[in-house]
Amino acid sequence: MKRTIKRIAPLPAGKMLGVLYACLGLIFLPIFMLAAAAGVFAQHAQGTEASSTAPAAAVAGIMFGMGILMPVIYGVMGFIGGVIGAAVYNLVARWIGGIELEVE
Repeated sequence: MKRTIKRIAPLPAGKMLGVLYACLGLIFLPIFMLAAAAGVFAQHAQGTEASSTAPAAAVAGIMFGMGILMPVIYGVMGFIGGVIGAAVYNLVARWIGGIELEVE
């Protein structure tokens, strides 16, 4: 039996993608934090704390702050992308008929 998806509600699609992208942000968070720490340790090990570069503590603070905000930013961008994507799908589905799924 074939079914056609003719419309996707933008707000629920945005909420779903927002949560999924926030979860992706949480998955990538430890990797980002390790990379930030490695960069700070590399700067400290090379002794490049010259007047032209930011101190390692400031860089670490900024990177960890951005790391904490990363899931939030991913979630917001996922929500916006979900709403826009669903709205565009609805517009295109009117012209070509939507996606056909075969279900049992």
